[in-house]
This record gives sequence, C-alpha cells and structure tokens, in this order.
Amino acid sequence: MTRVDNPPNPYVSTQHEWLEPPPKVSPAVYEERAKSILSENDSPDLGFRWSVNPYRGCAHACAYCYARPTHEYLGLGAGTDFETKITVKVNAPQLLREAFRSRRWKGEFVEFSGATDCYQPLEAVYRLTRQCLEVCLEHRNPACVATKSCLVRRDAELLARLARVAAARVCITISFADDRTAGLVEPHAPPPSKRLATIRALAEAGVPVGVLVSPIIPGLNDRDVDAVLARAAEAGATFASHQALRLPGNVGSVFLKRIAQTMPLAAERIEHRLREIRGGQLNDSRFGERMTGRGPYWESVEQLFRAACRKYGFEGPPCKANQCTKATCPSVPETHSQMEFGFMGPNDE
Repeated sequence: MTRVDNPPNPYVSTQHEWLEPPPKVSPAVYEERAKSILSENDSPDLGFRWSVNPYRGCAHACAYCYARPTHEYLGLGAGTDFETKITVKVNAPQLLREAFRSRRWKGEFVEFSGATDCYQPLEAVYRLTRQCLEVCLEHRNPACVATKSCLVRRDAELLARLARVAAARVCITISFADDRTAGLVEPHAPPPSKRLATIRALAEAGVPVGVLVSPIIPGLNDRDVDAVLARAAEAGATFASHQALRLPGNVGSVFLKRIAQTMPLAAERIEHRLREIRGGQLNDSRFGERMTGRGPYWESVEQLFRAACRKYGFEGPPCKANQCTKATCPSVPETHSQMEFGFMGPNDE
C-alpha cells in the first residue's frame, strides 16, 4: 500500500469540504491496487452472496462497527486505526468490469458494501463506488447499496436508471431517533435527520429505498424502533430490516469504552441487557445466532419491530435478513426473490 500525502494542487478547481465537523485526528489514506474486488460469502445469515468493498476502514468511526477486526489482518488496530487509516482500492472499477466479463459470472446481485461504508467521505474524492455502479449499469447487473452517508444522493439518477434496467435498491442505516445520541456512538456519520432527508431524496428520484434499523442496542436504542420506522415510512422508505448488536473480537472493548466515556450513566444497563440477550456473553459468533438475540427481552424487541412494520405499512413475510417490505412496494422485480435482497448494513454499518 502507498500512503497518499499531497499538498493542495493550485491547478485543480475542484475542492472538497467536510459537511460535518472533521475528525479530531487527520486520516491517513493509503492507495492499493487490489487483486480482486468481489468478495464471496457463504454465511447462512446473509441474503447476498457477492459484495464489493472499495475501502478498508471507515471514517464514520461508529463504535460498534463489526468490521473493525478486519484492520487487524493488516497489522493495524481495531480502534482509532480503523477510523483514521483508510485504504482505497483504486482499481476497484476495473476489477469489477473484468469480473462481469468473465464467462463464469452469472449476473448475480452485488452488495455495496458488505463491510465498511462505500459512501464514506473519501468517496467524494475517489468516486470508486459511483464508477462501480456505472459498471453495473453497463452490464445491467443488479446491485444494492447499504450506507449511512448522504453522499449517495449524488448518484440518485444513476441508481434510478439501474433500477429500471436491472434492479437496484438503497438501504439507509438509521439506528437512533435523535441526532444527539447518534453522535455519541456514530461521531462522524451524518445525523439521522439528514439520513431521513436522504431517503426522501432517493425516493423522489425513483430509487427503491428502505431503512435498516441496525444495530439495535438493547438498553439504548431499542426504544427508538417505532420512531425510526415512522419517520422512514413518511420519508418514502418501502422496506425495513433490523439486526441486533454484535461485537466480534476487539469490537466489544472499543464499544464498551466508548459507551463508558460518552454515556456513563447508561453503560452498565446497556452491557447488562446485551449479556441478557446473548446468554451471559457479549457476543455469539455462531451462524444463526450472531445477528439476533434470545430471551424475553429480545423477543419484546422483535415484537416491537413487527408491530411497527405493520403500523407503518412495511408488510410482507420476513426473510433471512429480518426484512419486511410494503405490500404495494414496486421495488422488488418479479425475477428476484425476497431472499436476494438481504442487507447487512455497513458499519452495522
């Protein structure tokens, strides 16, 4: 990997500014020429087989991000390294085009992204996700996007065209009902109010869009489920899904430390509730268990989610990804089953 370190170019007219307060630590950007870009998964918990991740690490800095341990494979840390040392796969669009041209490729659904947010701030500069979606449009290959970023609005027209000729969906992750609480746990992600505005903008542009209420953190944001679904439905969301908080590897220590620092009065309650739905543990890594919970408390959360889906029109049979769709939703093509639209939120996001 090659670290990027350039002074401003006086001959380039385009400038990029932070829409939200910039991170306290300046990010280090590394460029990489990847060997492949399509990641295959065989997890029975997920509703997709292929994913594209143009970036490693994520500047959104969500305390609970399940992808944090992937940085440890690079010899980096799962804490601030994950948030500030970002790798950019500069040849992602070329690799995706080559993959689609292969005789072995069957035109299957592609998820953007299975790990870190494909529309995190660096996408404004590198435009890798947009270029990859343009490749999908060239080959009429269906795709779905999961993000917290408002930057996806830039590509609304492109996504709408892809939805018309193949299939495309966007899932906006909203875990909290109020901006302040979200800022304590997701410090550099756009606030929920702006994400709701993004749902509205995408829906008005003709992009099938839904909401991912994830992660549901027992003892903290489970009480927000009804409000999030109500506002998302009003903004134009046509499907909804949810997942329980999961804390693989060192994510547990990062999350608990952040909670203790930002909301000390609630930290003990949150940890207690989390252990309650995990049989006394912080995490359960078994397939079929890692994205859900067990026991009376979690069952009450499930009942709340189902009731809110019915109340706000997100009706339909639940799928592998705990997803509900509006009965009148036009976004599910007849050629694709409900199972093929499963989402795993980035930094789940």
